[in-house]
Amino acid sequence: MLLAAATPGAQHVERLRSTGGLPAHIVGTFREPSVYQESGDGYAYVFDRRGHSVYGVAPGSESAEALVRIGPEEGRIIAASSFDLGADGRFVVADAPDGRERVQLFEGDGTRLGSFRIPGRAAPRLTLGDWVLNGIGSLEFTGRAILINQAEAGGLITLYTLNGYPYRTIGSFRATGHESERDLHLALNSGIPLADAETGGYYFVFQGGPPAFRKYDRDGALLYERAVQGPEVDPIVNSLPVVWPERTDERGRTLPVVPPNVRTAALDRRGNLWIALSAPYIYVYNPAGEKIRTVQLEAAGLVLPSSLYFPDETRMLVAPGGYEFTVW
Repeated sequence: MLLAAATPGAQHVERLRSTGGLPAHIVGTFREPSVYQESGDGYAYVFDRRGHSVYGVAPGSESAEALVRIGPEEGRIIAASSFDLGADGRFVVADAPDGRERVQLFEGDGTRLGSFRIPGRAAPRLTLGDWVLNGIGSLEFTGRAILINQAEAGGLITLYTLNGYPYRTIGSFRATGHESERDLHLALNSGIPLADAETGGYYFVFQGGPPAFRKYDRDGALLYERAVQGPEVDPIVNSLPVVWPERTDERGRTLPVVPPNVRTAALDRRGNLWIALSAPYIYVYNPAGEKIRTVQLEAAGLVLPSSLYFPDETRMLVAPGGYEFTVW
């Protein structure tokens, strides 16, 4: 671990160097490895979003095994947007065949266990590079429930049973000043839902607009809200537009173009919240909501994470690149 000098008066920026990960020749076979996670036995999972596939890599293996391949039928994925591995070794994938959102549940070996559809059509919310993130731009699988940021349901987090029944909504929208512009208002309330396994509560990290996060208890009551602040965030907030640009989709709808100012977020095994900004910095907050670290990740160069995952107390897995970092 290296300590880099920070701006005077600012929190020191720690630069963490990669300590391992997937072999480069394996990572090079994927088109866009956007998620890298690991089960308790060390078996690695890679979600190749651009390749519409899920791969497995056994410990010590020199190749990746395709577990789920491209296709619109059940048991395959197309226009996939999100992946998450549960603590029990099962995983879920959100995709959108024919523009209709679907969530599928798989065994660890890629065997399909079930699926359900989200009513309506996939509605673009945020734009990240060439990707338009739809209504299931992020999800979390606890093993017993699936957490989805589905703003159309009227809240920040919607909890689904594994057979697709929405049984709970947590968190009210934040004020945006654009309440009369529905699509923009929803885009500025898009974000990442996280389940806190230690307390049974929840976090929600806003991705569009001013970066912020909220913490809720197990009953869904708001405990606190924190603005994500620091010298690395100032240029992001200062450049937020007053009038947002628009685009016309393939169905002729005019929609706002809202880039995410938070790329991804995750909870580590100590209950700390890691928030990766659109700039190459990660802010770390303790369970009380206090910022305790500012981190940059370095491998071949500075890493802009698309996902963070903590298989144990000391290691963090990062995509793209399939890197491993020692964080404590």
